[in-house]
Amino acid sequence: MSFGANQAGKPSLSSVMPNRSRFRLLRYFTMAGLASFLIVGIALYLLEERELAFFKQVQQGQSKFFRDAQAELAIETEQTARKNLVTAQEIANVNLTQLFANALWESDFAPLVKRVQPISLDRCRAMAEKTATSAATDARQECFAELGLKIRSQPGFAALDRRAIAVMRNSNVFKIKVFDLRGFTVYSSDHRNIGEDKAANAGWRSAATGKAASELTHRNQFSSFEGIVEHRDLLSSYIPMRRHGSQEVVGVFEIYADVTPMLEQVKTSSAQLAGLVAANQGKVEQASKHNVEIVAANASSVLNIVGALLVLLFVTLLYIVKRGQDIIDEQMQVREQAAARERLWHREKMAAMSTMAANVSHETGNALTVIASLAEELADPQLTGKDPADVAREIREQSRRVFQMTRQINAFAAASDQPEFANVNPLIEAVCYFFSFDRRFRSPIEFHPGENLPWCDLIPDYLKEVLMNLLPTRHGHIVVDTAPCSKGVRIRIRSEAATAAATSPPEDDPLSADRLEIAIRRVGDMGGSVALGGTDGELIEIELPACMREDSPH
Repeated sequence: MSFGANQAGKPSLSSVMPNRSRFRLLRYFTMAGLASFLIVGIALYLLEERELAFFKQVQQGQSKFFRDAQAELAIETEQTARKNLVTAQEIANVNLTQLFANALWESDFAPLVKRVQPISLDRCRAMAEKTATSAATDARQECFAELGLKIRSQPGFAALDRRAIAVMRNSNVFKIKVFDLRGFTVYSSDHRNIGEDKAANAGWRSAATGKAASELTHRNQFSSFEGIVEHRDLLSSYIPMRRHGSQEVVGVFEIYADVTPMLEQVKTSSAQLAGLVAANQGKVEQASKHNVEIVAANASSVLNIVGALLVLLFVTLLYIVKRGQDIIDEQMQVREQAAARERLWHREKMAAMSTMAANVSHETGNALTVIASLAEELADPQLTGKDPADVAREIREQSRRVFQMTRQINAFAAASDQPEFANVNPLIEAVCYFFSFDRRFRSPIEFHPGENLPWCDLIPDYLKEVLMNLLPTRHGHIVVDTAPCSKGVRIRIRSEAATAAATSPPEDDPLSADRLEIAIRRVGDMGGSVALGGTDGELIEIELPACMREDSPH
């Protein structure tokens, strides 16, 4: 025999509703629906307008970002070009210096540097250390100028100067200087610079350590080999002079190279790039404006479509609510009928309880009468001739009958709607005893309690309610038995009818579906399950979980 899940074929529950006025669902929905859809429509319109404004703002932000990025790119490109120009011209200056040194260092400059070394710079440098006044500065400059005159008066200086100018003539080099390792200017194509002290100059310091340093400057006037030049861009490079075949620095050159044509070309390229950036910016702004127009048109189309859909949705919902109103009206009639059935069910329970009370009263009265009679006989055994032991046994038997009925009544009437540890057998036995007084059961309910059942953590009132709902749905001879199972405890209710007519549901029990629904819900609340079996549903199995807590009874 197979069993289906407790959810399969689940009947619907008809709840009891008091008699009340008809709920006007259609009227309330129409008013609330129109107000809600109107609010939604206004909200959608405002949101769409806000979205369009946000899109415009985004487009403007993107245009600004593109404009700033392009401008930054132009500036970065120009700066990079200038850096590349400085790097390239610095390399050219290094090469020119090397050529210049190859031609003149060993023959002219090295001997000059050597002759200048005895000239002391301490007196002139000390002037600047003592005071920082302008008079002291002028005196210091005059001191170094005097040293420059000494250098220019050295033998062979004029010939060296002519050869140096001849080597650099017709090149882009406007000036050349030579420094010894003290930072002292031993030669300059501009004789006014001879004797200057460059020991504090960062470019000279870098070159003295073996690393060339360059600086790009603009001069309004500059003294060159060719005379005074105006508005020129010059790259001055401090270049170390190393001993031949060694990395030892023996002097420092400073070369001023004219990079005006190349810098003009860089500026021209930057201007062309700026024009291209401006043209691209115009295209971007035009595209942004076009995109905003497209989005605005799409937004208008979306609003129209959404408005039409809202109208269609409202009409559809109105139709559904109209159908729901009809169903509500029909269900009110069904609920009134269900309330009538519930009242009938209650009367049947009360009738069974009245029958049980009358039977208990009759049975206890008989038992007490027998006990009283036996007590009289026990008081004077000579009159009856009965053995006192037999009389005592009869008294105990009658007392046991009264106790048994009282215990079953107490077990059935005890109310407990809180979870507790319980053995299901006494609860089931009490309910079966109660139904033995129900006139609907032609034969007593047969109960077979199982042995060694685990205790369950359940709600006694729920279990009694489940059995009181399920037993009336069975017909014929009803057998209830309990046994252990893998989950905990299994309660089986089966109908053993002699004929097919006895197994078919009677016409006067319309509450079977309601009873079964209540029972399934209550068992589920206790963590159990209900399964229906058999071809005609004549078998019901209830499984309740065993208590797994440490403080549960054994």
